[in-house]
Amino acid sequence: MTDEKTETAVSTLLRYLEAEGVKYIFGIPGGPLMPLYEAMFENGRIQPIIARHEEGAAFMADGYARVRRGLGVCCATTGPGATNALTGIACSAADSIPVLAITAQTATMAFGKGAAQECSPFGIDVVDLYKPVAKASLMLINADTTAETVRHCLRTALSGRPGPVHLNIPSDLMKKQVKHEPWTPQQYRSMPQAFERTALKEVAERLIRAKHPAFLMGHGVEISGAHEAARRLAEKLAIPVATTPKGKGTFPEDHLLSLGVFGFAGSPQSEAYILSDETDVLVTVGTSLGELATHGWNANLRPNTCLIQIDTDPVEIGKNYPAQLAIVGDANVVLTELFFQVERELRWKDFDNARPRDEDFVRKFKAQHSRCIAADLLEDRSMPLTPQRVMRELRQALPDDAIVFCDIGSCMSWALHYFPVYKPGTFQINLGFASMGHSIAAAIGGKLAAPDKPVISLVGDASFAMNGMEVHTAVENDIPVIWVVLNNSGHGMVHHGERIQFKGKFSTAEFKHRLDVAGLAKTMGADSVRIDKPDELLQALQQALKNNRPVVLDVRVNINALPPMGLRLATLDKFFDAPAVKEKSTRLALPIPA
Repeated sequence: MTDEKTETAVSTLLRYLEAEGVKYIFGIPGGPLMPLYEAMFENGRIQPIIARHEEGAAFMADGYARVRRGLGVCCATTGPGATNALTGIACSAADSIPVLAITAQTATMAFGKGAAQECSPFGIDVVDLYKPVAKASLMLINADTTAETVRHCLRTALSGRPGPVHLNIPSDLMKKQVKHEPWTPQQYRSMPQAFERTALKEVAERLIRAKHPAFLMGHGVEISGAHEAARRLAEKLAIPVATTPKGKGTFPEDHLLSLGVFGFAGSPQSEAYILSDETDVLVTVGTSLGELATHGWNANLRPNTCLIQIDTDPVEIGKNYPAQLAIVGDANVVLTELFFQVERELRWKDFDNARPRDEDFVRKFKAQHSRCIAADLLEDRSMPLTPQRVMRELRQALPDDAIVFCDIGSCMSWALHYFPVYKPGTFQINLGFASMGHSIAAAIGGKLAAPDKPVISLVGDASFAMNGMEVHTAVENDIPVIWVVLNNSGHGMVHHGERIQFKGKFSTAEFKHRLDVAGLAKTMGADSVRIDKPDELLQALQQALKNNRPVVLDVRVNINALPPMGLRLATLDKFFDAPAVKEKSTRLALPIPA
């Protein structure tokens, strides 16, 4: 006997979202979308959060999904509402974040007749627009298949390599009564636990026999929650660990085995070790080895013996570097099994020829290589404030479990290099699509997913100009996010690119009138403080954490402070077919201790 339900199509949709643990839908109402809001009102268990722009709503859903490692949901009305959200969904696609984007559609009876904001197949087809950026993009064409369609969307978003999906619903189908038998998530999707055992054994033996192995942990470790498995395996064999910029925080940066970030704005320690001729085995986990994770596809990243790739997506294997060994599977499952396989190999086999490693090996290496460039600037008390000083005060003020959403621009260079991360899941950055303004809204979703933890958006003033009105969303909903705005009166990274690559012969990046970020925040109802001097940020953050309200800190910093970005500019010069940038390299080519 089946437990069949009769309810509206949108109520069926909400039933499935509720079963997936969704508590919020981020969006902006509009005429054709209103039956969904009516259903949320009647349901009472999923709360609508009204954003100030549909892109912001998509970013909020993205941030919510990142922090809870589950589904995030946003909605938009037909036409421009749907197209406004597209960038946010592209951001989720690039970082493998499971988001369901629900968009409204004009009634089917009006297709092709020029209805207001129509985006059907007869005009600007929103379903087709979303197809390149979503794992699936489809229209509900029959209300009776609502349950099957929703299950397909959720299974697609959350299975294998996660990612966003788009569901377009015509307004005349939303309130149709449908009959269906509700299924639990376990009945329509599962997480595969398979991997190739023979390859696992070979990888284990390679790691045991390696003389100078290394791990490069990517964002896939964060997605799968493989932090503990990664740490146990690294400790078992005393293998140094670097992370990609997007994977920052997947391995604790105060751990002896940590080399910090490798790639864009990475540490001299990671660069000296990973790019050394001595590195014989490199294991990459959950990274596609793109530009920012490889110093612009540096050829020296290839180890002298064996590159091993572990990824849930077989398409990523061997994409940019030839892999000698590969394991396709979920990072948490593979690293857990690899740990046990290493234990079995050590117990069953004789590895007399293998060189023993211990923590002294890593300690000696790190003593010869600095972690940061110009670390003395962390203590600099000059004005305007150095961004390095800002990173120091930020870290000093925040508890280890505070979640920092880092935006795109100079702020990401400073944070990747100078802001240490100690706990998994506490550093979030959308480096796949690198969308400016993401952190401002994503932090709101992140806070709703982790209400017991402080959540901070670290953002530049140029990014704040794009999505800063979402502060009002937090104020309206009493969501206590803290925005730390590095206000240098312009697009800092572009400013340095103009100065270095184009010899300063033109300038487009500096603002003629500095934004009064604190004043803007005040008009939106948030607490705000202007920061000009050393120690003021530390004090303001400590107070903001106590007040538990939306707070914007307007931190005035020096636009002429050069972030660690020289190798990025060199890559751009290659794209431009121009002579390489003559910036000083951050690479320290010192020998690895014997």
